[in-house]
Amino acid sequence: MKLKIRVAKALVLSAAIFLAGSSSLLAKDTPSIVEHIRFCLWAGLDAYPGSAEAADLDEGPYDYPIKSMKKVAPFLIQGMVYGWEFSYTPSDKSRGVEEYFELTPIQPLSSSDKITYSSPWLEESRLNAWVDFTRSENQIQKYNLWASISNKSISGTGYGNFSDGFEGIQAAAADCAKNAVREHYRKVIKNKPKEITGRLLIREPPLLGVDNGKYVIKLDFFMESGRIIEYTRF
Repeated sequence: MKLKIRVAKALVLSAAIFLAGSSSLLAKDTPSIVEHIRFCLWAGLDAYPGSAEAADLDEGPYDYPIKSMKKVAPFLIQGMVYGWEFSYTPSDKSRGVEEYFELTPIQPLSSSDKITYSSPWLEESRLNAWVDFTRSENQIQKYNLWASISNKSISGTGYGNFSDGFEGIQAAAADCAKNAVREHYRKVIKNKPKEITGRLLIREPPLLGVDNGKYVIKLDFFMESGRIIEYTRF
């Protein structure tokens, strides 16, 4: 599934889905991220009033937040285990070119990629749980390869509409990746290119929250540079 900055379709969630980023939470029983991915995730107990999903949640009070977590967690873990390819076109007013950024998963999670959710607890109007994923030997080798070769470490912050729900989180991640790529290449390229391509792997547990009606996500990446296509003429 391709991720684009311009996300129009509304898929509403009610409350914040949040990755707990405090050192006290992440330090608790947390193995090395190279071997084992672990983070705390929470979701609101109730669907946004009037949403299409609200009518489907008739099995119990926790169905909605569980479904929400099971959309968000695989999306983030896929970016941490296999990563994304990106294509970036910088804006260029003199040429009438609008900024464009697209992310595509390098490899989707498979049926053998097991995500577990444990130690759930209630806090006010939200359900919290730990999310765990153990990398296979092959996946550990992939991570070590990303970390050992001359890939740049970049980071960014991105925003997405809270009312768009899961698609808002996808848009925030794409916006974050775009900002990280853009800021890196602004420092190393003098003239705006036609297109930049490459690959990204999330290298640390993500930080995701809500601010002023927007999802906000902070991500650290390894970046593998691809092609830089220059304009042949003005």
